Amino acid sequence: MSPTVFNEEGFRFFFFSREESRMHVHVNCADGEAKYWLEPQIELARNYRLSRAQLKRTEWLHSGAL
Repeated sequence: MSPTVFNEEGFRFFFFSREESRMHVHVNCADGEAKYWLEPQIELARNYRLSRAQLKRTEWLHSGAL
């Protein structure tokens, strides 16, 4: 199961409920996906084909969503 936390500008923010204990969120769009750690601070964990501009945009959207 992967509940959606937030949808904005073609980006879907979601998580897998039983993936791992460290809090994180996945961000998906048509071009790829990224994973951000939420603790101890918001930090990019992985990037799959998103451009630097897209990552910046997801980080900006992400900061407003949490």
